[in-house]
Amino acid sequence: MNSDHPRDAALAQAVQLREQGRAEQARTRLLLLTERYPDDAEIAYQTAWAHDVLELEAEAVPFYERALSTAGLTDEDRHGAFLGLGSTYRVLGRYEQAARTLGRALEEFPDDPALQAFLAMALYNRGEGRQAVRLLLRTLAATSGDRRVQDYRRAIEHYADDLDGVQQQGE
Repeated sequence: MNSDHPRDAALAQAVQLREQGRAEQARTRLLLLTERYPDDAEIAYQTAWAHDVLELEAEAVPFYERALSTAGLTDEDRHGAFLGLGSTYRVLGRYEQAARTLGRALEEFPDDPALQAFLAMALYNRGEGRQAVRLLLRTLAATSGDRRVQDYRRAIEHYADDLDGVQQQGE
């Protein structure tokens, strides 16, 4: 595999600018890179991220979509692109697309607690509060290092599926 040193250097510089809090400069450079490398998933992902940092969510969407539909992302970046796109759809009020995107992400990254948390928010926004709470409780029980949560893990998991927890007299 041949490396494109000018591309790599320009991308690294743009990422560094974003990480230094100079997102507008990073965005400008990344937009130029996307023109030069329109099929580059990594550049598309970094461009989406720069737009998100600047709260330009609507402009971030096509870059996230491009990044996810083009080969070339590492697993870590693919995860980030799914989370970014799902979260961005949610912020834009596109709750169905948010839930669908985060569901797809969980197919590739099962049991990922960050994806589960963002999916729970999208479910809540869709009016599916019961499913959102169930997902959050199961995620809490599975991932918490808190001793008390772990002491009650079985009960939390049980009540995640029986949120009302009401027993009828005589049962």
